[in-house]
Amino acid sequence: MKEDCFHCGQKIEIEDILFDEKHFCCAGCKTVYEILNSTGLENFYAMNADAGVRPDAKENHHFQFLDTPEIFEKVVDFSDDGITLVTFHIPVIHCTSCVWLLESLQEVNPNVIYSTVNFTQKNVQISFRSEELKLSEVARLLTQLGYKPTLNLQTLDKEKSKQDRSIILKIGVAGFCLGNIMLLAFPEYTLPFSNSTPEAWLEGNKEFFRWGMFLLSLPVMFFSATDYFKSAWQGIKNKYINIDLPIAIGFWVLFLRSTYDIVFDLSSGFFDSIAALAFFMLIGKWFQQQTYKSMAFDRDYKSFYPIAVLKISDGIEQPILLSELQKGDRILIRNEEIIPADAILMKGEAMIDNSFVTGEARLITKQPGDKIFAGGKQSGQAIELEIIKDVKQSYLTQLWNNEAFQKEESKLNRLTTNMSRYFVIIILFIALGSAVFWYFYDSKQILQVVTAILIITCPCALALSSPFILGNVMRVFGEKKLYIKSTATIESLAKINDIVFDKTGTITESHSSTVEYIGEILTEEEKIAVKSVLKNSNHPLSRILYNKFNSTQIIPVNHYEEISGKGQKALVDGIEMKIGSKSFVNANDESALNQTRVYISINGKIKGKFEFKNQYRSGLKEMISELDLYKISILSGDNDSEMQNLRNIFPDSAGIHFNQSPEDKLEFIRNKQNENHKVLMFGDGLNDAGAIKQSDVGIVLSEDVNNFSPSCDAILDAKSFKSFPAFLKFSKISIKLIWAAFTISFLYNVIGLGFAITGNLEPVVAAILMPVSSISVVIFATLSTRLVSRFMKWNLE
Repeated sequence: MKEDCFHCGQKIEIEDILFDEKHFCCAGCKTVYEILNSTGLENFYAMNADAGVRPDAKENHHFQFLDTPEIFEKVVDFSDDGITLVTFHIPVIHCTSCVWLLESLQEVNPNVIYSTVNFTQKNVQISFRSEELKLSEVARLLTQLGYKPTLNLQTLDKEKSKQDRSIILKIGVAGFCLGNIMLLAFPEYTLPFSNSTPEAWLEGNKEFFRWGMFLLSLPVMFFSATDYFKSAWQGIKNKYINIDLPIAIGFWVLFLRSTYDIVFDLSSGFFDSIAALAFFMLIGKWFQQQTYKSMAFDRDYKSFYPIAVLKISDGIEQPILLSELQKGDRILIRNEEIIPADAILMKGEAMIDNSFVTGEARLITKQPGDKIFAGGKQSGQAIELEIIKDVKQSYLTQLWNNEAFQKEESKLNRLTTNMSRYFVIIILFIALGSAVFWYFYDSKQILQVVTAILIITCPCALALSSPFILGNVMRVFGEKKLYIKSTATIESLAKINDIVFDKTGTITESHSSTVEYIGEILTEEEKIAVKSVLKNSNHPLSRILYNKFNSTQIIPVNHYEEISGKGQKALVDGIEMKIGSKSFVNANDESALNQTRVYISINGKIKGKFEFKNQYRSGLKEMISELDLYKISILSGDNDSEMQNLRNIFPDSAGIHFNQSPEDKLEFIRNKQNENHKVLMFGDGLNDAGAIKQSDVGIVLSEDVNNFSPSCDAILDAKSFKSFPAFLKFSKISIKLIWAAFTISFLYNVIGLGFAITGNLEPVVAAILMPVSSISVVIFATLSTRLVSRFMKWNLE
């Protein structure tokens, strides 16, 4: 008896290699086994037996061409300071064990920093130290493990269009064959009802008609329907039952029975049903793909972020949306801001943190003329950049969706996946039981009943309910200026019971605050120095003060440093400048207990202070009144000067906390979560970045400023701030809509199953109804979410 290979599970045909008391079909499988065991990854086999992919021993896998500068530049996503990021397409990824192994590459080679798999697209993104590990060696490592990357320098869009043409061609072939098969089947369908007696003509030509239908069914079976067969076979090979298995069985039952019937001259078979099944199911599949593509287009490319950067034109700084930024534009990037596109440093000293991209937190010094990649974050003084590549919001979306910043997997998607898996098993047992029953009751009905059961009861509609409804909710949110990271965020929003607001820049207007200067009159040179320091900060108070100075002259600053929650300091022409809180500049001011103030210190001498009178956002009190079902808290880094104003706006039950450092805010969120609260943190993404990342849902408010942060779950345009309660309400309604769609899908399957089991449903009718059920869910998702959106109370400016 032939043994199965311990690694890949294939029958050992040529050579049987015995190693470590295990059998392997080739040296490649044995080598992979040794690699996994030597690096502590033997759990790969425990997760899924025979999950490995057999390496192709016939290929030498020369990948040296990847190291040539021209090819390297085209293939990689990012390369700077000895760290490179590359995305490879690997078609053989097929199960959870594959994902686990490919995301454990750092255990196989310590020069790999991290690797992330996109299972649906069959891509793996790898961050590695390119000074120690060449790109060709990364490709060779993947190939050695059995996951040879597909190397294609064509653009992703071209690949997508090729895939689209493939399914359209399959639909065309199935439609052509269906029309001609029905034409050939027409005489046998109509002659029994005719008053004439042409039976002799039919008897003499029926072989031509029947074998003609057989030949026309071959392109359908071996071209149009092959995706279903491949998917079902992959599932069987990996001991996994997927939703394509019943469909594949239905195809082959119809084909083999029809072939049997014409060979033994029993009937014309069901070749028309085979072609109709492939044609209508492929149309349904194409419709689903187009709908998903529409959602992906909205998500990746359609002015996704309401984020502005400062464009410099003729010395004038003007906020401009990322979607309007073009190659050749010069922009200003301040401390803690993200670089939106590949650029050249034109002015200033850049200290770039690429941890969002590479996974390693370290600062890289850049000098004028150096290239800076998109996704890096400036840490230090403001710099001027010239854009050398168009802004790719899809790249920022990819950065935002990095698994390092994911908080929670979608429970609804996990539920539907598990339901679909068990659903298929139940249907197979029902089909088997029905076959046994009809064998004793009326054996002629077995084929029709079993085929109809396998086709009509597809969990596609069930599986589509959650992603399509949440996808449409995501689209509605985007139209109303709330941009969320993933559909899982909508689920989390629906569970929120505790809301925490940051004060400065979130519930206060950044452009409407009244500022009064108290202290020594500043000379023109001192005003220029103060403004030059303020230019580097993205803090709301710094931006307000920066815009209050009339001077347009800016001079260079040195040794700039901003301490979160306290202030900023720098040297300007050798003069030490400090701008910040009373404690930061060591001011002795007893009158400051009940005021929001920013102090100015020049060479250790307190020159004066700016006193702020906050202007709260219009409609704030009315908005807060709509959140009566939630526990409300306010966290502020300022003193308690605004206590009375806040008490007039927020309910008595609201907790108001002042003098909160970034660490205090983070600890406050943790304590809430330890009490089993589902916490939403609403801030500006600066001093509250840690709290936003810790919270169950973190929302950053954007108002003419680059507040993009990969750790947040959503970005809200300030113009839609008053609609915040509506977003929360809509998220709760969307979950109810999903359960309604589940109910519709369940009833559809139960009713269809009832007709199929009783022999009252033709397979061709089932083939039409199956994609119709999926389309009906898409229509329900679209109409229900649009209808609910229309009746929601949106307060948009």
